[in-house]
Amino acid sequence: MPAGMVDFWNGFLEITMGTSRKLHAKLWKMASPLKLPTGPQRGNAEMPSIEKFIQDGLDPIHAVYAFVHQIMSFFSEGVSELPEMDKFADLVAKAEEEYLPSGPPMSPLTTSYFTTWASYDLRFAGTDSICKCLIEANDVVRMNPDQLDALQKLAASRMGIYEHVGIEGAHIRLRELVTDTEFICHNASGYRGRVGELWYIRLLPPLLPDLARYHIGFTTPYILVGANKADWTAYLKKQFFGTSGAQKALHDLMKYGLTINHWNEFIFQAYHHHQIDAIFLAGLPDVKGSRPHASESGIP
Repeated sequence: MPAGMVDFWNGFLEITMGTSRKLHAKLWKMASPLKLPTGPQRGNAEMPSIEKFIQDGLDPIHAVYAFVHQIMSFFSEGVSELPEMDKFADLVAKAEEEYLPSGPPMSPLTTSYFTTWASYDLRFAGTDSICKCLIEANDVVRMNPDQLDALQKLAASRMGIYEHVGIEGAHIRLRELVTDTEFICHNASGYRGRVGELWYIRLLPPLLPDLARYHIGFTTPYILVGANKADWTAYLKKQFFGTSGAQKALHDLMKYGLTINHWNEFIFQAYHHHQIDAIFLAGLPDVKGSRPHASESGIP
């Protein structure tokens, strides 16, 4: 751990971690502000700058999101070591043990998928996520406005199921099931796909819409096979049938699942095959026989 972080983590040990607001209040009382790597990191191979990401070939908008996601991961790693964060750390550790085996067979849950789920979707104290804790503390952390804006967009993001509806230059057009909202996307993995495919992916919105209006496909796309658009649309609508506010219900279903590990378990059981830029999943969450690795316990 960098020397500048020691005082922060020592002071953090006294925090009662009930909610992000309690965390924020305690940080304000600390004598030394929290120092996170919110600027270029010279000499630290583990924290490349936005410029380095771009030099390595990342799209500039993707590079900004990737850098801010690193800040989030650095914060999460440090906090997870503290006893006050046992609940969060326990949930993540159990999910890692269950879904990210260290040896063969390798897990179909990619790093990009799992870390965004743990950072932005996993609720461990009411509605709190680890990302919400960082956002609440930003007047201490001192991310600049652009970094904070990107983090807030990451926090609001979710996975979704989209139909591939065409190619537009270097970008892909995806239309979300149920809402029929269409997005022009840069897919970070490089997979171009084919019209009619169903993609399960996390899209991030433009940071500067006046300059670049496309979304970023931040996770390696999961391509859904063995069930068609009508099957998936019926499944999604069935989960919130009779509820008011279908769009919010869809958002909550895709972001939080029916249980904490609902979508983790689906990916694990539905794995079919993969290639370097895409992973293929077969079946539906509610049809046991449709998933290649369905378990007796089903999907929680």
